[in-house]
This record gives sequence, C-alpha cells and structure tokens, in this order.
Amino acid sequence: MNTITSKPEVLRAAMVDHIKAVGHATSPAVEQAMRTVPRHDFVPGATVEDAYADIAVITKRASDGSALSCASVPTVVAMMLDQLQVQPGNRILEIGAGTGYNAALLAQLTGPGGAVTTVDIDSEVTAGARSGLNATGNEHIEVITRDGPLGAPENAPYDRIIFTVGAWDLAPAFWEQLAPGGRLVVPLRWRGQTRSVAFVRDGDALVSDSMELCGFVPMLGQEGERSGSIDADGLVTLFWDIDQTIDATRLTGALDQTKETIWSDVMVGSEEPFDGIWLRITGHDSRICRISADRAAVEAGLCTPAIPIRSPALVEDDSLAYLAIRKVEQRSYELGAIGHGTYGAHLARQLCDEIEAWNHDRNARPCVRAYPAGTPTSAIPFDQSLNHEVIQKSASRLVVSVD
Repeated sequence: MNTITSKPEVLRAAMVDHIKAVGHATSPAVEQAMRTVPRHDFVPGATVEDAYADIAVITKRASDGSALSCASVPTVVAMMLDQLQVQPGNRILEIGAGTGYNAALLAQLTGPGGAVTTVDIDSEVTAGARSGLNATGNEHIEVITRDGPLGAPENAPYDRIIFTVGAWDLAPAFWEQLAPGGRLVVPLRWRGQTRSVAFVRDGDALVSDSMELCGFVPMLGQEGERSGSIDADGLVTLFWDIDQTIDATRLTGALDQTKETIWSDVMVGSEEPFDGIWLRITGHDSRICRISADRAAVEAGLCTPAIPIRSPALVEDDSLAYLAIRKVEQRSYELGAIGHGTYGAHLARQLCDEIEAWNHDRNARPCVRAYPAGTPTSAIPFDQSLNHEVIQKSASRLVVSVD
C-alpha cells in the first residue's frame, strides 16, 4: 500500500476533485466544506480508502441485509448541498442523522451565526452521529431521536430543511417549520422513481426549482407504495402508488402472452441518461409505474426492461408496456417499448411516443408543486398551457406539470 496516497487529506482532495469533475460542488462554499470535513472520522468501521471513495458506506443493516443507515455517496451529498443553497447564518433542519457527516458539512456552510438540528428515529443512529460530531468539534450541532416526519418544532422556523433519507410523502410539520421563502431538499418518490427535489416555499405551496435522479434508504413508516408480482415465479414485480388503480393480479400471466416490440429510432450513448422519459410521463399519465425484473427473468427472455431493476411501465387493465433498449453500434443504443396483453401493442406505441417527445428536449424538466393534503383543487393554480397530473399522497398533494 502506498502510505503517501492513503493519507486522509490526499484521499479527501481526490474525492472532491472527482465530485467537481462530474459537475457537483459547483458552489465554492460546498467545495470548501467537503475539502474540510473529515469523512473518515464519521465512518470508523470503514477503511480510509472506502471513506473517500464515491460509494455509500453502510453503517447499519436490517436482519435481511437491507441498508438501514449509511454515509451517502459523496457526489450525491454534494449535489444536494448545491440544491440547498445554504447561506451563512441559516437555521437548518436535517431529517436522517446518518453518520453525522452531512450535519457537519451543514455546520460548515451556515457558520457560527447559524444552527443545525438533525433528527433520526433510530437511537443507535443518533448515538453514532453524536459520537462522530463530538469527535470532530461539532458539539454545538443538536441531535434528536425522533420520528422524522415530526421535525423539530423546538428550533423552528428553519431557513433550510434537507432530507438524507428517502421520502414518499411530506408531513404537515414541514409546512409548519419551514420559513417563508425557505428551501427544502428531499429525495421524493412518486410513480416508482425518486428525485432529489429542491423546493422553495411560496405561501402554502412548495415549488420545485431543480430535480436530480437519486436513490436513498427509505424513511420508515411511509407505506404509500404498493407492489405485486405479475408472474408465477415471482421474478417480475410492479410498484405503484396508493392513488393509482393498478391491480397486479389482473396482469398475472400477461408476460406469457405474445409480445409486441416497437423501436423508436431514438438513440442514446452508452453513458447518456434517459431517465427524463419517466419523469416527463409522471406529469400527464396516471398509468405510469415501475417494473423490476430479476436476473432469471431477463436471462429467460420473460421480461427485459431497459434497466432491469427499475424501468417505467404503462399499465392498463390486463396489459402493460415497458421501456426497452437494444445495442445498435459499439456505443449507441436505440430506445423502444415491449408490450403484453390485450392493449400491449397500443401501450408500447404510446410509450414510444413519450420517448420521441422527450427526445425533442432532453433537458426539459417538469415543475412539481407540493401542497398539504387537504388543499382543495380550487385553491391550486393550474397553468392551462401545460399538461398536469395531481398525485394524492397521505399528507400532501403533488401537482406535476409538463409542456
């Protein structure tokens, strides 16, 4: 082992250089915070190399092996801090204490005139975060063991709120505790996909001004997503929201029926993202959900989504179509759709239409507005020039609008 290049300071500098190279830590303040805070001190069970690699470091697992808490991937940490736009003196609430590393970064960003409170439901997690913060001179950061959706009213109002845990819903506490004009950044899940959404408060509305693809350990206790297998061996699963009328039992055996494959003539490079197709559809079609196929299903040709574990699917009655991809040249791929069931060919054509619409402006992003669940439709302003979809959650309503 090269003892020089394994020094934490050298590895931390290399980590930040990588983050900058892929387009994050665009704020000088975020860059400086990440060059300053010693990530390895918050993950004492990891090697110093893993502490500064662009990976999530799992710090607690459930009995089935799934992750319960971790230090998030550094590029994602930087991306979300860019979205949060912390200013000196801000009062900040973090939901999901993790290792304490993110709270330490927040403290660097807000400075001595600000305050950071971090909340987590798991006492083992908060104890670990408290230990890491104390060891790095961050005793002033308040760590609270509490269910995240309750927030921390004792230190409200907050100029900034950030979630470092995946959320399916937004609880009333976040309208009560976020100051007017404040920013909230949350990995929010709807229609099977998760986006880090930066919201700005405008009255009772939270209005998005940026969205980035991400994945996070889900918050405990938010059971708004449903799932069901659609094949006899349980190899292919659909995931949908409680406000959708999808019935997985009606799709049992659909994959055994003749499939209809349609290609769109839309090409992507080997490293080019195409997740914007899924995001765009959530703004105008309530039938969109997530399909996940095990390796055995893919290898058998039973179900071959573009990304096996998470791809968009359109579902109608006993039929579905999902996004597909095929290699055309060395580093070039064509997008398309595969349909099954009575309306499979029709759904596949519709999905290809969505691919083509996305292709006209690949950088376009919908606007997401969040309201408390009881907000009447008459109180929600709609831009009639845009398509929109109202997504009803337990404690909030989302309005996703798209050209």
